[in-house]
Amino acid sequence: MARPDSHGNVLVFIEADHGEVASVSLELVCKARQLADVLDVEVQAGIIGNQLENLTGEILAYGCDTLFMAEDERLTLYETVPYSETFSSIVKRTRPQIVLFGATPIGRDLAPRIASKLKTGLTADCTELKIADHEDKKHNKTYENILYQIRPAFGGNILATIVSPDHQPQMATVREGVMKLSEPSSNNRGVVVSFKPDLIDGDFVNTLVERVVGKRKVNLKAADIIVSGGAGVGSKEDFELIYELASTLGGLVGASRAAVDNGYVSRDHQVGQTGTTVRPKLYIAAGISGCIQHQAGMNQSGKIIAINTDPDAPIFQIAHYRIIGDLNDVIPVIIKAYKSNNREPSGA
Repeated sequence: MARPDSHGNVLVFIEADHGEVASVSLELVCKARQLADVLDVEVQAGIIGNQLENLTGEILAYGCDTLFMAEDERLTLYETVPYSETFSSIVKRTRPQIVLFGATPIGRDLAPRIASKLKTGLTADCTELKIADHEDKKHNKTYENILYQIRPAFGGNILATIVSPDHQPQMATVREGVMKLSEPSSNNRGVVVSFKPDLIDGDFVNTLVERVVGKRKVNLKAADIIVSGGAGVGSKEDFELIYELASTLGGLVGASRAAVDNGYVSRDHQVGQTGTTVRPKLYIAAGISGCIQHQAGMNQSGKIIAINTDPDAPIFQIAHYRIIGDLNDVIPVIIKAYKSNNREPSGA
């Protein structure tokens, strides 16, 4: 029975900027806690930057046992070479069996460089991770407690399960929003270990001329109610009906990729495999067929209402409530009914 190093822990790269920890990093700490409990090992994390003390408590509260903190004034902003040198040193010191990164621009830049340094594999943009045994029938081997790295493939038409049993550590990047964020606890008793980066001036090859930071215009991840429109809305002008319903319900506007590609709404509103993964309490899909790429980004919503003229639309397979009809007829009725039921009493 072959197995990875049973003493290796689960290590998470913590991304931080502007004095905040990236939400995907906290999601990964929570997922790492689940994986580590199955493996009976610890959760470790590494954070790189400057003046990080105020961030450590939050990371530990989500279930991290040991946080390696590499601080240097020159590491205030992300740079590929010094960050990859520093984090690869943390990996070599901790000898984990699993290493996780957020599938952010930084994570997608850093993770393959670490994998190359360690001569191990890397699975990108995972949507699920789990521990299971793996049988290699070709070589008549069975591996215990292997990381199953699950991600959409072939344009999102299938889910591929990828394993790398013969090389350690097992590495993956994970999309933001796909791992559930558990409740933090002040009872988690993790420790912080200072890690001194071994860097030279030659590692810092870039010169910062100007830094422009753009804020996210639409924060779909934080919305309790999302009203999304698809290609079936028909036009950019008709999309105003989606905005009206979202405004009436106190929610935000989402969209399918088809609606975005057709120019009905900006890409900030896109929900799905190539957009934002969301978990609102209520998700209304209007004029969205519901291909697997879109479902991957919203199928964990609390309640799903689908409005479509096609009774065989895939979205109906996961919807809690199905409305077969023209959204241009249905949505005005919903708006009218909602306003009628929420009208303030006279004299109020």
